Amino acid sequence: MFRKILFVCVGNICRSPTAELLMRHRLQGRPGVEVSSAGLQALVGRPVDPEAAALLREAGIDPDGHQARQATPSILAAADLVLVMEHAHQTRIAREVPQVSGKTFLLGKWRGQREIPDPYRQHREAFEHVYQLIDDCVDSWLPYIK
Repeated sequence: MFRKILFVCVGNICRSPTAELLMRHRLQGRPGVEVSSAGLQALVGRPVDPEAAALLREAGIDPDGHQARQATPSILAAADLVLVMEHAHQTRIAREVPQVSGKTFLLGKWRGQREIPDPYRQHREAFEHVYQLIDDCVDSWLPYIK
């Protein structure tokens, strides 16, 4: 059973907080599961990107409490499951914090090892596409978490 789930991307302002908030929303009412996010090169202290935040609000999810944070070795080690957006993130974590490589997987693992592209500094359509991918991939993990 996964009690501490960590989503990781680069800046921790688009993809990983979207995944975190979607998973937290899906797990409402499930006691004992902690969901968080962090970035490999986090824009520390920044809120969710305005485009990503707008999509979350449209889905009835409040993104306002998020502040980007760095994915430190201790944060990675404390998680039971680390879900990343790209193979490069998985490779970097395995290189820099090898003790967590066995619990680090692509968010898109159950969708043919699908990677989630970075929408940062792109148009709303890119954010919409990424939101749909994240939403689907979060759902694909639910049977393994509930």
